[in-house]
Amino acid sequence: MTAERTRGLGRGLSALLNDGDLADAPAAGSKSAQMLPIEEISANPDQPRRTFSEDDLKSLAASIAEKGLLQPVLVRPAPTGVGYQIVAGERRWRAAQLARLHEIPVLVRDLTDRETLEIAIVENVQRADLNPVEEARAYKQLVDRFEHTQDEIARAVGKSRSHIANMMRLLALPASVLEHLASGRLTMGHARAIATAPNPEVLADNIVSQGLSVRQAENLMKAPQDKKAPETKAVSSAKDADTRALEQDLSHRLGLTVEIDHGKGEAGRVTISYSRLEQLDDICRRLNAG
Repeated sequence: MTAERTRGLGRGLSALLNDGDLADAPAAGSKSAQMLPIEEISANPDQPRRTFSEDDLKSLAASIAEKGLLQPVLVRPAPTGVGYQIVAGERRWRAAQLARLHEIPVLVRDLTDRETLEIAIVENVQRADLNPVEEARAYKQLVDRFEHTQDEIARAVGKSRSHIANMMRLLALPASVLEHLASGRLTMGHARAIATAPNPEVLADNIVSQGLSVRQAENLMKAPQDKKAPETKAVSSAKDADTRALEQDLSHRLGLTVEIDHGKGEAGRVTISYSRLEQLDDICRRLNAG
């Protein structure tokens, strides 16, 4: 492993900047902090954090309006050559704009794209500022763009290697499932429970609509796997779009996993999978009502 690969990753903001504890140092107490017009500063498009709570921003803006921005924002000269780009502190920058500040304290450092991304990832993960999908994508960037190993990333952010591996596996889930996870409608436990399922999208929708616990999600995931007819899987893989759409529609209506298998001619079968007796009772009530 070259010195260039390890430069920055895991050393933390204070060690990399050699400026003391940046997280606690107020702007007035930092010798190298300077004031910059807020319009000269722009966000980093590669910043791993994509979502910011409006309520949190408003609360921070109110504090900044009253006390000022106590912690400087870390920036670098923008790659375009015009202005400065945020390395760490985008949330503070956004809140300062809401507080109608015209200038803010910053620390300016000449940093490469590699160092900029590494600092942003380490800072956000250590502060638990990222949702699970943002965190997983941040780790993937470190692996794909900078060839860091999972062990290196684990040491850098203070997590286990298995945690890094499990997070990155989440990215194999369909986009709709990742959206549920990023928004908080699904937890990490739910995501792990359905990660290897053949129909994670349907299961995710069922979990969200029914408010299922992780244990219930695990049972729901296991239910379709109890079928013993191997020929069903062969037929299922060749299902046409109309059949799959009908399966999804019935699954949404029932809140359960539904599979349709066409046999020879016009014959076939519909399989409804349930994980709890309460769900079976509900099916019976619906049929009796019909």
